[in-house]
Amino acid sequence: MSDPTSQPNMPLNPPPGIEDTAHIDPVYSNLVRIAHSPSELVFDFAHLLPAEAPARLRARIIMSPLGAKLFLHALAENLGRFEAMFGEIKLPGDGSLAESLFRPPEH
Repeated sequence: MSDPTSQPNMPLNPPPGIEDTAHIDPVYSNLVRIAHSPSELVFDFAHLLPAEAPARLRARIIMSPLGAKLFLHALAENLGRFEAMFGEIKLPGDGSLAESLFRPPEH
């Protein structure tokens, strides 16, 4: 007896197209703050310049937990492809990432 939930010949839906509109400007972010509730995750993307505070909020993205987890998997897959082409992305060792990126230069 076959499993009714298993349908190997079922066609996959193609991903939806995205209309690129001219009024959307690209945003550079080097800092993200993440907050969550039981029903959503909020990603605040900011731009922080060394020795300048506070960071400037550039974009806020709100996602469902499912959407965020799917995004996490897609990001991991694409980072894997990037590293396969260009080499491993090395993370700073000691201290926090923010300390490594934004500490004042040592003299």
